[in-house]
Amino acid sequence: MRRVMLLSIMCAAVLLSLVYVDFASAQATRTWVSGVGDDANPCSRTAPCKTFAGAISKTATGGEINVLDPGGFGGVTITKSISIIAEYVEAGVLVSGTNAIIVNAPAGSKVLLQGLDIEGLGTGINGVNFLGGTQLYIIRCSIRNFTQNGVNVASSSAGAHAFIHDSYILNNGSGSLPTGFGGVNVALNGAVGNIASITNTSLLNNANFAVQANGTGTIIGLQTSVLNGANALSRQGAPAGVINCVGPSNLLVNGTCDNTINFK
Repeated sequence: MRRVMLLSIMCAAVLLSLVYVDFASAQATRTWVSGVGDDANPCSRTAPCKTFAGAISKTATGGEINVLDPGGFGGVTITKSISIIAEYVEAGVLVSGTNAIIVNAPAGSKVLLQGLDIEGLGTGINGVNFLGGTQLYIIRCSIRNFTQNGVNVASSSAGAHAFIHDSYILNNGSGSLPTGFGGVNVALNGAVGNIASITNTSLLNNANFAVQANGTGTIIGLQTSVLNGANALSRQGAPAGVINCVGPSNLLVNGTCDNTINFK
């Protein structure tokens, strides 16, 4: 009887390993989503998925999720290097009462978000919440109407850096300083001071701040961007984080820049 049971257990283990191998080999380096897709599909060009969450499990580490045609693709949690790219089509991420995109990937991971329309409906928490990973790129995205931050940069990975380019970050935030929320918040995570580069981006009508360097060792670099608000630039911490204006960055109301640290 024991031999039969042992043989059964060994067979089950072999079958599970085969299932795992089959699943891993099914992951593609490029997957597709469509407004009329189905998450039961393999996310191929001819059989696309419906949501980013449905596609990410079928996309290999370092791969791409591409948007095939207009649609609303829902929130997603990203736990590996990946690119989500929409070009010339509406790629909506509409959420209520939750974060839209959470990036919580291992150290060394690189994540690209390109061409996304991220909407919080006035009840969403953070538009993009960067909690883990080394590089985050936000390119040609619109992020608006979140109760906390449009982008929250608080990765636990040493040397974490968020790059925000050619984007609109509008009408985010609540509360009041020093603990309130706003456009782009760059914070400490433990002893890790995060960094953000913001170029050619409009940060408008966000509560409390357009950008905030929140904690010792946090750095924000601004270039060719437009910001407004009574506290367009917020620096918190003792000593405070650094905001470095490189070239023209237009402050529509007020704000000052520290240019004491070379921005990298």
